[in-house]
Amino acid sequence: MKSEDVIVKEKHIKWDKIFYGDDWVNNVVETIRTKDILQSVYLKRYLLRAMMAGFIIGIITVFVLSVKATHEPDLPPGIVNMASAITFSFALVLILFTNSELLTSNFMYFTVGLYYKVIKPTRVLKIFLLCFAGNILGAAILFSFMRFSNVMTPDMLNQLSAVIEHKTLSTGFVSILMKAIFANFFINISLVIAMQIDDVLAKMFVMMFGVTIFAFMGYEHVVYNSCLFMGGLIYQVDTLHFIPAISNIAAAFIGNYIGGGLIIGLFYAYLNDHHQFYKNN
Repeated sequence: MKSEDVIVKEKHIKWDKIFYGDDWVNNVVETIRTKDILQSVYLKRYLLRAMMAGFIIGIITVFVLSVKATHEPDLPPGIVNMASAITFSFALVLILFTNSELLTSNFMYFTVGLYYKVIKPTRVLKIFLLCFAGNILGAAILFSFMRFSNVMTPDMLNQLSAVIEHKTLSTGFVSILMKAIFANFFINISLVIAMQIDDVLAKMFVMMFGVTIFAFMGYEHVVYNSCLFMGGLIYQVDTLHFIPAISNIAAAFIGNYIGGGLIIGLFYAYLNDHHQFYKNN
């Protein structure tokens, strides 16, 4: 007859095979501690990393506007939307491989940290706000640079105006919130899978397909939307209005946290909590 220790050990091994296990949790916790130290000791460096993420999203947004403006007159809308979605997926790859700080991926990481009590809620809130501010500032710098060039053509500005109008004037708060949940679900489920992969090309593919899905479906991403609004502000787009833009950002922020922080972060933190497993046995 097997002892209780042997049975628990065998169950622990099976638990790791079914779920991601200790390696995933330890990886996330180590990342959280690194981010926490970075923003608390090297605040300027953390802000610069967040600004780089916003800068990258801004420049990829300009790329997407160019793709739409160039091909929309000649190709079916579905083909143009798919090409634009694939184009936008480059942003997450660039952000992750440059170790830049993106708010929506931090939602997952720090919710895991809160669950395992490795970081205080006040520090998490500070990191979220600092990261978001850096993301917006990075986009502002990018579009300010663009303003002194002729990169943004009239057709691209028309595309920007149409997107802003759709996001702020044609979509309600609840609809934005729901679509924001789906957006960050796909982003962070891609990150969870990518964390288990060593091959660089496979990792890139996994990250790109999650972003492609949410971009093609027109889901809401708080940082992307903020970058669009910053571009609209700098280029003085007529369809940008303060209250609808703030409402969009608030709904997208909450929805992105639910999708990435709760549905992915809290979900996998709970599944991989081996302490609960031992208590139940």
